[in-house]
Amino acid sequence: MTAEIAIMNKEAIALASDSAVTSIQENGQKIFTSANKLFSLSKYHPVGIMIFGSAEFMGVPWETIIKIYRNYLGEKKFDTLKEYVNDFTDFLDNGSPLFPDSVQKEYLLFTVYGYFQFIRGKIEEEVELIIGEKGEITPKDIKKITSDVIKADHDKWKKTIRLPSIPESHARDIIEKYGKNIEELKKEVFEELSISKRLYTRLEEIATSLFCKFREDVASANTSGIVIAGFGEKDIFPSLKLLGVEGVVNNKLIYKEISSAEISFENSAMIMPFAQREMVDTFMEGIDPHYRFLNESYITEMFEKHTELITENIKKYSHEEKQKLKSKLKKLSRKILADYQKELKNHRKETYTAPVMTVVSMLPKDELAAMAESLVNLTSFKRKVTLETETVGGPIDVAVISKGDGFIWIKRKHYFKPELNPQFLANYYKKVGNYEEE
Repeated sequence: MTAEIAIMNKEAIALASDSAVTSIQENGQKIFTSANKLFSLSKYHPVGIMIFGSAEFMGVPWETIIKIYRNYLGEKKFDTLKEYVNDFTDFLDNGSPLFPDSVQKEYLLFTVYGYFQFIRGKIEEEVELIIGEKGEITPKDIKKITSDVIKADHDKWKKTIRLPSIPESHARDIIEKYGKNIEELKKEVFEELSISKRLYTRLEEIATSLFCKFREDVASANTSGIVIAGFGEKDIFPSLKLLGVEGVVNNKLIYKEISSAEISFENSAMIMPFAQREMVDTFMEGIDPHYRFLNESYITEMFEKHTELITENIKKYSHEEKQKLKSKLKKLSRKILADYQKELKNHRKETYTAPVMTVVSMLPKDELAAMAESLVNLTSFKRKVTLETETVGGPIDVAVISKGDGFIWIKRKHYFKPELNPQFLANYYKKVGNYEEE
């Protein structure tokens, strides 16, 4: 995990990232505090990039991919930040030398096998639940459970919209190329269960959906968050785009634009935390987000129970009259609760968020950087003084991007001493043919 933040006003955007990375292996996990997650996307133009989530993409470190792209980009520039984002995703789309067919196939099989095991696990949970209740289960029950679980999951995928970057023919192309491999995985995972031909077809459609759609309730360990921020040539104010990137299958990048933000004449300041963001949310709203959720859930439940208790204790009412009263009271309770939550939201905004955003809109570049570093450090400090795993930590890298000065490092760690390696700085802008060395 990690903690990253972007703070923008009309003058510049500050980016800050910690250095912790968690390596998970079969025998356990190890946390390192020297990872690089913040980079300039161009050596010559005011655009930066931050990475969180998976440190690798298709088995290649993100740092390597970004620096290969930077060499590929060279001095090329675009009018808008969106065009930089499109060019970077096109590079990953067409990066077959980076991601050969063998790697794409391995990624596909690993992903499909893992998801089939997930479905199998849900089936087994339902079976164990029936055995726990009845003491036994029939083959007919198992067949029904299997059908219901697969159908329910298939329905969810069917309702999910295909990613705009994925062509309509992508699912069909995957079956043409990897259909036999997917068939083998279906047999391996579900061979002991009674699977009809129709269910096998649904499993096949689920498998292809993994590489055509993003489902909000399905978390993938392969997903990387990518933040691209800065200015295009014609951009007056900074902007930012957040992408969720999963992999490449059949030379098509599976990614989704999760959110975007931009400074304008009407909107003069923004603070956007990424990954582990609870301490920034606490700072900005005056309440821990988990505590707020617990509080709202408890009050909602209390209102529901209160309505039940009132109606059940009115002895002179018939059952029908009680039901009518209960329905009316629940409607009133929900309105009261909605008003209560709205008032608290307005209070948080007026008392905590708005004053901070007013000041952020006026901060000079160095203060933007200091604020970004402090907010990341706040998350790191919380992990350090509690019993939670220190998944945020290490040196904090900070950069400021402005229209006039470009990408400027405020704080940056090196795994070497720069004064002992003058050739590193000397080669940074050195050109060799159409590419550059670093």
